Amino acid sequence: MLSLFSRRERSRSRYILELVNYLALSLPEDQRPNYVQPFQDVLTTQEGQKPIEKDEERRRKALTLVLGEVKGLGEGSEREIEGFFNLLLSHFLTLLPLDAPETKEQLATLLQTVASADAPSSIKYRILSNIFNATPRKSGLRLPVHRALIELASANDELDHLAVSVSEVEKWLSEWDVSVDEKTSFLKTLFDVYTKSGDLDTSYLYQLSYVRSIPPSSPSAESAAGELIATALRSPTTFDFDPLFRLDAVVAAKNHELFPLLQIFLNDGLSQYQDWESGHADVISKYNLDKTQLERKIRLLSLATLGFQNVGRDLPYSAVASAIQVEESQVERWVIDAIRAGLITSKISQTTRTLHIIRATARAFERDQWEALEKRLVAWKTGLSSVLEVVVAAKKRNVPEAPAATPVTVTPTGIEASTPQPQETVA
Repeated sequence: MLSLFSRRERSRSRYILELVNYLALSLPEDQRPNYVQPFQDVLTTQEGQKPIEKDEERRRKALTLVLGEVKGLGEGSEREIEGFFNLLLSHFLTLLPLDAPETKEQLATLLQTVASADAPSSIKYRILSNIFNATPRKSGLRLPVHRALIELASANDELDHLAVSVSEVEKWLSEWDVSVDEKTSFLKTLFDVYTKSGDLDTSYLYQLSYVRSIPPSSPSAESAAGELIATALRSPTTFDFDPLFRLDAVVAAKNHELFPLLQIFLNDGLSQYQDWESGHADVISKYNLDKTQLERKIRLLSLATLGFQNVGRDLPYSAVASAIQVEESQVERWVIDAIRAGLITSKISQTTRTLHIIRATARAFERDQWEALEKRLVAWKTGLSSVLEVVVAAKKRNVPEAPAATPVTVTPTGIEASTPQPQETVA
């Protein structure tokens, strides 16, 4: 004899049957009772069985049967579809052990079903996003869900719709319970899809993260490091090479044929680049490097180095021209290019043919750069003391109005006394 359902038992059974009844909507009406019956048999408590609310194994069996029948998004409206998957996900996360391999396989099948369904991408995004947000924050199951979202967005040329930053992804990966290989593979996927989309700036950031995740002892480490170096050298907007030297895989790749060129772009100038380039035409061709682009970048980096050494000072055009090996008539063009690249901030005086350096980027920040910064801070402190002395002296004289002092601009890079200047062009 069948036992009577408790209220809770009827509630649990009703929710699972709601899932089954939704799936049955795709069938002719006369076939639906036979379709639903096997699920009812599993949910019905026979004499001698535990009540359904206490029989987790039976509920898990019913859910597994339902998961096996999910072949698409169903026949409902978008609201009904979303509701079905939310209810299904609730049972999934409650009944299945999240760290079991079988659960990961079932989730992978479900994600594939959603992603490949013949339905508007908007509802697929919502379902996948709901799954991602409902999955426990530190669960490794979040990785395949986000991968499904990335692949869906990539297939539809809609990566910008995800609005997820590289730093967010790196934070998630630090939290998720996944292996090093899984993290590396996922970052490689992100690097590939953003490269394919043409978003090379984001692609480069993911490539940095990808190479950072590779153990130096990995067989793929040297080739991945070499490709990263080539990407950085090819990019017309990449001037900061210091982060590459902070990656274990890159440092371990010191025997790679591009490594000496990377060192030149971090520390040296145009002459050293030209010496290297004259003997490595085959390497330039092999990695699809543009000699004109490389020469432009090393000139701009040399200009940044010269600027960093002379912050707060005036540089004659002749010194700039000598450093980057161009005619004085071309100096202004190169300075403007460096300003646009964010390497320096300066004022150009066409009358005096000088360049006043306000700010410059250091190519690497090591002992020499720290010492230069210390000197500037000492000069700044001295300048502040001088200003205070003038103010105190004026107060002691107790005059109604202190004599006009030379205007002084105090910046973290030094003290600038403003004096009448010839006509200047600010670039």
